[in-house]
This record gives sequence, structure tokens and C-alpha cells, in this order.
Amino acid sequence: MRSTDQAVFASKREEADLIFRRVGITFNVYGDQAGTERLIPFDIIPRVLSAVEWMRLAAGLVQRVKALNMFLHDIYHGRRWCARAWSPNRTYCATRFSGPK
Repeated sequence: MRSTDQAVFASKREEADLIFRRVGITFNVYGDQAGTERLIPFDIIPRVLSAVEWMRLAAGLVQRVKALNMFLHDIYHGRRWCARAWSPNRTYCATRFSGPK
């Protein structure tokens, strides 16, 4: 990598950005003054993780996916989350996008 010209990395970065925009791998930050779509952060050079680092990362991902699935199931079925009185859920549950009432 040290012998690779920086222009090659810049070109690959631009190519990846173009593909991400074309395919729609973007997100918005609601409330942001700029209001523009942003690209999902991406490294063109893969990160190398040790087995210990990967095990910790994998456990965290499994935990988060499980929590997200439980949340989505509740939103579309039991709606216990919407019944709670704290502020963020009241905003969500009051929208027309919050699923069946």
C-alpha cells in the first residue's frame, strides 16, 4: 500500500462514492440545516480485526439486531412501547407512519 500512488486511492474513493450515490446507500440527518443526503461511511481499505475483536463486535451486532427486531415486532403488534409516556415514543406514535393503531 505504501508504494501505491495516493491518486489511485483518491480515484477508488471517488468511484465508491459514485456507486453509493447511484445505488442509494445514503442517509439524512433530520433537523440538519444542510438537509442533504450523506453517504454511509465506508473505508476502501478493509480493516483487519483479531479474533477477539471480531467476537466482541459480533456479540454487539447480534444484541442490537435482536433489540431492533423486538422493537419492530412491538411497533407492529403489541405497541407496548407506544403506551409508555416518555417523549420520543409519543412523537413517533402520533405520526401516520407508526403502523396500525
